[in-house]
Amino acid sequence: MNGHEICGWGRYPVITVEVHAPKVVSAMGGLLRDAAGSSILARGLGRSYGDSSLNDRVIETRYLDKFIAFDPQTGVLTSQAGTSLAEILRVFLPKGWFLPVTPGSRFITLGGAVASDVHGKNHHVSGCFCEHVERFEVMVGPDRVVTCSREQEPELFYATCGGMGLTGVILTVSLRLKTVTSAFIDQQTFKARNLAHSLELFEQNSRSTYSVAWIDCVATGQNLGRSLVMTGEHAADNKLDLPVKKSLAVPFDMPPGMLNIHSVSLFNTLYYNRVRGDMVRKRVHYEPFFYPLDGVLQWNRLYGKNGFTQYQFVIPKSAGLRGMSGILQEITKSGKGSFLAVLKVFGQENPNHLSFPMEGYTLALDFKIEKELFPLLERLDAMVLDLGGRVYLTKDVRMSAATFARSYRKIDLFQSVRERYGVNGVFASHQSRRLGLDL
Repeated sequence: MNGHEICGWGRYPVITVEVHAPKVVSAMGGLLRDAAGSSILARGLGRSYGDSSLNDRVIETRYLDKFIAFDPQTGVLTSQAGTSLAEILRVFLPKGWFLPVTPGSRFITLGGAVASDVHGKNHHVSGCFCEHVERFEVMVGPDRVVTCSREQEPELFYATCGGMGLTGVILTVSLRLKTVTSAFIDQQTFKARNLAHSLELFEQNSRSTYSVAWIDCVATGQNLGRSLVMTGEHAADNKLDLPVKKSLAVPFDMPPGMLNIHSVSLFNTLYYNRVRGDMVRKRVHYEPFFYPLDGVLQWNRLYGKNGFTQYQFVIPKSAGLRGMSGILQEITKSGKGSFLAVLKVFGQENPNHLSFPMEGYTLALDFKIEKELFPLLERLDAMVLDLGGRVYLTKDVRMSAATFARSYRKIDLFQSVRERYGVNGVFASHQSRRLGLDL
């Protein structure tokens, strides 16, 4: 299909591409053969925010979404890579199985979860998504499919996990699910006075399975970094039924001036003060706990037709309070408040070449695309680099090749694996060219 406009979830940039959506795996080889001399890229449900799933030629995997096998003794599910996390939950949660790691949206594919090596609210105890992947199949050429695991073709395994689709087309994934006895979460919400209090609460609740904080990134002075810190555990009430809920939807693009420093400040004040006491306990369904924004379809329209970007970075724990305070002060000084600001704790870094997390704190911020935004993000890049951190590739749309090279230390190893398997220049994206991985 020629002349089809696509974009990431941030709706910036929008490009016109050649899209292929094969309904059978056997058609994939022909597409790669036809692509000789030009690059191509696999694309799932388009939920990466920036340009990491954009290329002049893409293969959409939405029809390659069939379950292949499930072992109830081990919990290992093998499925085609186009299967969504939402479909896995729909089928397996009523049977007492849950995702070992899940990001903030369930509307992503298995292949996308591997390519981004996604993380969730439990990274400090469970690591990234790929740490629960037993193996996968990746097509590296028209006539070559490689089965990868930590024991079989390990170099390609570690390069593909978090490799942003640049090592080939992921065809199948074998994922180890975990057992649960409820579709509900026992949630605790703590009201933190400022950033220091927020980080203290994270440390005090380091044994909680899940933890996350919403931060008021507009607050200043003694209130800098005030937040609502939420922890959670799977309930034990044997309620595995899935109530059907209607989703709201944003019907059209919001006016460009609707989200501004004043509206964000008002929202943040109201949201922070909705929690009255120091700590509130509540049993909630897993959907609003893990996927609060999934309940609002097309919520990306809130940022207007020009789109938005999510800026997510991680800094080491040793730089936590000092580093986060400086970055929040820079944001408040700019007058560009983020409508959504989410803070999490990361555990140890894994061996995957381009995986984002390292032990420390990560903050994700949404900014609408507007004048002077990118200069602000460049200043934040410099601060993150000075603190020994890095920016998340799955959310990125503008990071420079120099910033990428300084923060991701295994680029040469990643590129050597691509060279060895003959995929350099075959699988590429707008992002990989911008970052200097491809010409």
